[in-house]
Amino acid sequence: MPELFESPELTEIPVANSGEELPPRDELPNPSLRVKLLTLTAILLPLAGVAAAPFFVWGWGFGWTDMGLLIGMYVLTALGITVGFHRLFVHRSFETYMWNKFFWAVFGSMAVQGSLFLWVGMHRRHHQHSDTPDDPHTPHHHGSGLAGLIRGFWHAHIGWFFEPNPPHLERYVKDLGGSRSLRVANALFPLWIALGLVLPAVLGGVITLSWAGAWTGLIWGGFVRVFLVHHMTWSINSACHLWGFRPFRSADESRNNVIFGILGMGEGWHNTHHAFPTSARHGLRWWQIDASYWVIRFMALCGLAWNLKLPSKEAQARERRLA
Repeated sequence: MPELFESPELTEIPVANSGEELPPRDELPNPSLRVKLLTLTAILLPLAGVAAAPFFVWGWGFGWTDMGLLIGMYVLTALGITVGFHRLFVHRSFETYMWNKFFWAVFGSMAVQGSLFLWVGMHRRHHQHSDTPDDPHTPHHHGSGLAGLIRGFWHAHIGWFFEPNPPHLERYVKDLGGSRSLRVANALFPLWIALGLVLPAVLGGVITLSWAGAWTGLIWGGFVRVFLVHHMTWSINSACHLWGFRPFRSADESRNNVIFGILGMGEGWHNTHHAFPTSARHGLRWWQIDASYWVIRFMALCGLAWNLKLPSKEAQARERRLA
């Protein structure tokens, strides 16, 4: 049976010393040119694939195989982020076998959003400082008016990638660093990126028995899929801290957004998540689609997951906003 937790606070997630002396943003070292170029490539290459795809494949290069690869790779890698990187590794919302953790680390890495330790460390810091100036990707504190809103949205969505990483991120992932398997999964991040692109290309070629099928498989199951998963995830940082509903009390501006609740595999029920951060289920109402929780629940039914954490009805009632 799922474990019911009573406290909505983030009590089990390793965080850096809250009293640490943080250097001002303008005194942090600038990222190297290599880091800037790699970041820019990770953002623009999938976008270039989306822009080029219609010219190369329209009318002949997109069929059922390509659609299957696009949807299949999207679901696999998006769940790698939502179930694996987020609910399993960041928040420890459930427990599973180490071999299963390794696979989830691989699937999440194939989404091309950073290595396991970097992603987890950044997200744990986000929760520790949510929507304060020390939050790595808050859309707030960027000025007032429309210009401030646009600057904040850009920063939360993409702009924060180009800023120096916050200091002492390694303090947030000491628990993960204690596992040799997870250290290996983290170190092989470039290999998992390549696998996420090669796999749909190979499948496309094998299924269609053609080089054209391999090429369109790379485009749709590779570049286009990365682009879509990127913007789905980034929208949780930006849109879900600006637009939506706040049914629960939280010390930030997180919001439930129906669109990204669906497209984001349940991650868009973001206010609920910030109210109950260690919950394995984000869509607590029957109508709130949460595909990530369905996967976790299915694993539990198969004996592959246990100690699922869910907020009790009493805890939900205590944290519900009255207005």
